[in-house]
Amino acid sequence: MKKHFLLLILCSFSIISFGQIKESQEIDSIFTEWNKADAPGCALGIIKDGKLIYAKGYGMANMEYDIPNSASSVFRIGSTSKQFTAACIILLAEKGKLNLDDNLKSIFPDFPEYAQKITIKHLLNHTSGIRDYLQLAYLKGLENDDFYTDDDLMKWLVNQSDLNFAPGEEHLYSNSGYWLLGQIVNEVAAMNMAEFAQKEIFEPLGMNNTHFHDDHTRIVKNRASGYAPRNNDDYEISMTTLGMIGDGGIFTTINDIKKWDDAYYESSVLSKEFWNMMTQQGVLNNGEVIDYAAGLIIGNYKGLKTIRHGGAFVGFRAELLRFPEQKLSIAIFANRADADPSRKANQVADILLKNKLVEEVEKNDNKTNISEPEQEFELKQLVGTYEIQSGVTASLSIKNDSLNVLQNWNKSTYNISKLKGNTFQIPGEKDISFTFTNLKDNQTQTLIVFQGGRETKAQRKKEIDSSKINLDEYTGSFHSKELDVTYSFKIENGVLKASVEDKQVSMECTLSEIDQFTMQLGLVRFQRTGTKVSGFELDSGRVKNLKFQKNN
Repeated sequence: MKKHFLLLILCSFSIISFGQIKESQEIDSIFTEWNKADAPGCALGIIKDGKLIYAKGYGMANMEYDIPNSASSVFRIGSTSKQFTAACIILLAEKGKLNLDDNLKSIFPDFPEYAQKITIKHLLNHTSGIRDYLQLAYLKGLENDDFYTDDDLMKWLVNQSDLNFAPGEEHLYSNSGYWLLGQIVNEVAAMNMAEFAQKEIFEPLGMNNTHFHDDHTRIVKNRASGYAPRNNDDYEISMTTLGMIGDGGIFTTINDIKKWDDAYYESSVLSKEFWNMMTQQGVLNNGEVIDYAAGLIIGNYKGLKTIRHGGAFVGFRAELLRFPEQKLSIAIFANRADADPSRKANQVADILLKNKLVEEVEKNDNKTNISEPEQEFELKQLVGTYEIQSGVTASLSIKNDSLNVLQNWNKSTYNISKLKGNTFQIPGEKDISFTFTNLKDNQTQTLIVFQGGRETKAQRKKEIDSSKINLDEYTGSFHSKELDVTYSFKIENGVLKASVEDKQVSMECTLSEIDQFTMQLGLVRFQRTGTKVSGFELDSGRVKNLKFQKNN
């Protein structure tokens, strides 16, 4: 094993990497945990002033055949693909084949009437209100290794009687929107989007190892396999047979993505007007400008403008981060489900742009309006449940003389330690902090979470007297016409539990408010006709108000 590992190291510096830069050793240290002969990893590309100044593979592209990752390894890049779907739409708009103000029902008449108010621009900006199909599949009891088709997906969406919100009122990420954009390309271009992108983008730009992967049986040379961690530092293959494209589906390499990045600055294929449309940020009905454009997120990192997008699906994770004013781009494509390439791209930027970045501490001081009280609160005054949004809570308790956080949406727990005053952090995690404020009745009422430059306020939930709650009222089976799925609720050992269809796995339901329970799938809001429970609505991530009716 030792000889094998030494061989990998030699290969990684002689064949896999090229373009030595003075910061290479410091950058390599970011990926040390991934650069192993018995684990998957990633490929890194750094593009500066139109040159690929550093490209490196870390870890294995294929663990069965001991093939290392490299700049030529072909990765699935998940939602980083969305910019290519948007590009197809923008190109069709430039050709006069469609208008971004065209409505969805005019293209797909089978949709309910609400689709008349959904424009292509809404789909591009994630402001359509259409429910996310991956979440709908999950709520139907389907997993990543289950199979369904484009026809199935269209049926699910057409059967949705309502939206998450009125078009343009809010911004909520929706994979359905970008899958529909792909279907629009199919209709308008009179060819599959995979063919259209090949003809109009990939071939003209010389991206010879990039394609929309709509056929899971297709052979892909130099493909990196996707992996997910098991216990004891072991891994399992994590791939998919699904053929959906639009919301994802791009297979590409570091070498090819450099050509796409070049096209942003100068290209005879893609015009300046094309990129102006691609980077035009969405605007809500109230005039608020959001940071999402067309498959791209326009923001800033430590004071510098960024254009970026990440991706995550099965055993793959990706990030393409561009600093347009510095002509610097960082691409990280990983083939392990536990990867966080967005964070690692930021760390690479910290090294390369250290003299131009505003330190995060200064940013925190400037951006947050948290006034530290003179008195430091006792831990027992912080204990309780804080609601981040409807049905989404973080519960604080004391374990081993420290604060423990329980997230109800994924049941994960972790400890946080005091940073200063009434501000706490996860040990080793500098980019997230928890600050407790507003002491009333000897308890803090507000939890402020600061993460990635964003501030989220959560208010303390009032405790509910559950002694008068009759759990029997909520038992029975409930059917959703929108998803054609049945949920069953029953009492086990005094606890209300739910199951999907005929699956044996049951989920514990925790009382949130009167007639409201949280469970693994989300927030259940039971509804009554008179005094009897007659149905419920389910809020689950990117799906809101999904209706269920109680069976007789």
